[in-house]
Amino acid sequence: MKLLLVGSASVHTHRYLAGIAPHVSEVHLASNGPLPPRYQVPNLGRVLQVDFSLKALGTAGRLARLIDEVQPDIVHVHQANSVAWHARRALAGRKLPWVLTTWGSDVLLLPQQNALMKKMVAANLAAASAVTCDSLHMAAVCRQLAAVARMDVLNFGMDALPPPPDIAAKPLSVLSCRLHKPLYRIDAILRAWAQVEADAALAGWQLTVAASGDETANLQALAQQLGLQRVVFTGFVAPEVLAQHYRDARVFVSVPMSDATSISLLEAMGHGCLPVLSNLPANLEWVLDGVNGAIVEDLGRLGNALKTQLRQAGDNARLASAAALNRQLVQTKGLYRENMQRFAQIYRELC
Repeated sequence: MKLLLVGSASVHTHRYLAGIAPHVSEVHLASNGPLPPRYQVPNLGRVLQVDFSLKALGTAGRLARLIDEVQPDIVHVHQANSVAWHARRALAGRKLPWVLTTWGSDVLLLPQQNALMKKMVAANLAAASAVTCDSLHMAAVCRQLAAVARMDVLNFGMDALPPPPDIAAKPLSVLSCRLHKPLYRIDAILRAWAQVEADAALAGWQLTVAASGDETANLQALAQQLGLQRVVFTGFVAPEVLAQHYRDARVFVSVPMSDATSISLLEAMGHGCLPVLSNLPANLEWVLDGVNGAIVEDLGRLGNALKTQLRQAGDNARLASAAALNRQLVQTKGLYRENMQRFAQIYRELC
């Protein structure tokens, strides 16, 4: 089976390519940036770099010529935004099955911008032979936007379930590792952390703020303004370093305005962290408030929620119980290799 993968130059696209490659005879890539050497696979064929912006009207033609050249058996497009718009036009009139994988903001936020964007996303969803998303909530949103031919709920998954954590050896550490963009509201985490530092009973805890982004300088300035003493900004770190941060953390905090099932959440759960999350439908499919983590309905209460969860996570027995449940959830439906096999099965069924 020959696959043409169409997606933005993101670690998610690159990681998917590496994971799906063993399940196909050839894989070709159309993207808007280079493929890093670490994601090169033995059966990689053509790599075409294109512009996915809406103004790049020639992109559909370039994709169509690539399809003619490589003759794929199936096309897999990632994101129902302008990436899918170009791919849909390239595929028009062809009896070639194609899968459209939605990532989150493309169906949760983009259609809300204006009627034109909503119409574009809906048309992309309706044209695909099959649509995949990583939460039941996203599946429902997709079906509200368009009559979808086939829907599969499936995430990319974390690479592998790590060894069971040594709960007693974990320091009193909290981890935030989402991008420093307004969407992820890292500023709210810092303001909540100020309440933690003001609580003498929680004096031993430290917050690690990994990743970076457009807001990094502002976030560092805010931490200074708040007088925070137990916050460490690491910037972007290598995967093995991030894995160590997960192993060290007792609590993982992530409060974006909108999100699908994030790989960072799965990694945190797999490493035995107690998640503190914003009240989003996708999060509710993984965490039951007060059982295996916390769901914060109002960010004004994030400080109190964080303090409560720190007290819970400081108890080794309670954390061990929640960690066991979280690891079982990831084992059941959140592992990379198993989920790549499920994507490959979709391809076989469509072909």
